[in-house]
Amino acid sequence: MIFPFSEPMGDLWQYLASTEKTVVMYGMGNGADKILAVCEKFGIEVADFFASDGFVRGHSFHGKRVLSYTEVKEKYGAENLIVLLSFASSLPDVLALFDRVASECELYAPDVPVCGENLFDLAFYRAHREELSAVYSLLADEESRRIFECVLRYKLSGSISELRAVESTKDETYTLLTAQNIRTAADLGAYNGDTVRELKNYAPELSEVWAFEPDRRSFRKLSEFAETVESPKIHTIHAAAWSEDTTLSFADTGNRNAGAFALGKQIEVEAKSLDGVLGGTRVDYIKYDVEGAEREAILGSEETIRKHHPRLLVSIYHRSEDLFALPLLFHEKFPEYRLYLRRTPYVPAWDLNLICL
Repeated sequence: MIFPFSEPMGDLWQYLASTEKTVVMYGMGNGADKILAVCEKFGIEVADFFASDGFVRGHSFHGKRVLSYTEVKEKYGAENLIVLLSFASSLPDVLALFDRVASECELYAPDVPVCGENLFDLAFYRAHREELSAVYSLLADEESRRIFECVLRYKLSGSISELRAVESTKDETYTLLTAQNIRTAADLGAYNGDTVRELKNYAPELSEVWAFEPDRRSFRKLSEFAETVESPKIHTIHAAAWSEDTTLSFADTGNRNAGAFALGKQIEVEAKSLDGVLGGTRVDYIKYDVEGAEREAILGSEETIRKHHPRLLVSIYHRSEDLFALPLLFHEKFPEYRLYLRRTPYVPAWDLNLICL
C-alpha cells in the first residue's frame, strides 16, 4: 500500500518564526513551559499570556501579568493574533471554547511530547517517513488510516481542526474490542480506578482485574475503590509496569501524568513485569497507559500475549516516536495481530490508542 501523505512544505515552527502577527499563549504551567522552550529554540517571540475570561486572578507568568481573553483581543486585535494553546482538555465545554477562540483568532495547539526530547517537526517527519509509511500499511481499516493521516497533519501544522475531524466515541472503541466478551483484564496505569470503572461498564462479564499503579496517592485511591467493589475482584499492584522486576526513579506528582519519565520530585518505586505478576494466568484484555513506558511494559508482557492472545489497547501519544515505534515493535513481536487506531476527543492529540486484536 502506498503512503498517501504528500510531502509537507513546512511546519508550525517555521511558520511562527516568519509571521508578522503577534504570538500569544493561551494557558500556563508545564505545557506552556515546553512550548516556550521550543519557541526560544526557533527564535519565536511570545508577546503575552492569557487565560479564559473569569479565570484571571492577577497572577503572572514568566514575568508578565496574565491577561484575560478579552484584554488580549483589545490590546492587539483578534485579526492580528496567533494564539498558541498550551494546555490539554477532553471536556466538551472546554473543547467548545477552543473552537470559539479558533473562530475569532488564528489558533494552533503545538505538538510537544509528553515524554522525551524528540519534537515532531518537519525534520523529524522526514527522518522517519519510511517507518510512518510502514505503519500506515499495517493499519487494518480505513478509519485507522484516516486517523493516522489527520494526526500526522496535526503534528506538523498544530491545527486543531485535524483533531476535531477524527474523534471516536468510547462506545466505538469498546465495540471494536468486543468488550462484552472480556472476563479478565490487566490495567497498566490504573490511576485511581477510573479506567477499571469504565471497563466494568462495557464488560458485564468482567470478573478479575490486575491493576498496576506506581504513584502512592493514586494507588491509595485505587485501593479504596477496589475495597468497595465486589465484582470484579481487583488485585492492586503498587508498582510501575516494566520489562522486568527492578526499581525506578519516578516523578511523585500525584496526578494522572505521574511516571518514570515525568518531571517533578523523584522518588524510587518498585517496577514489575506483567508476566511475572500473572505467572501464566490468563487475561483477555490489557490496557497500557504508562506515561512513556509503553515499550517496556509491552516487553514485560510478551509471554502473556503469546500464550493467551488478549485484546490490547496501547497509548501511542506520550513520545513523538510512539506513533511509529510502538506499532512496529508490536508487529515485529506479534505479526498475527490486526492493528487499529482510535482516538477519543482531546486537544492536543492525546488519547490516541493502538488497538491490537
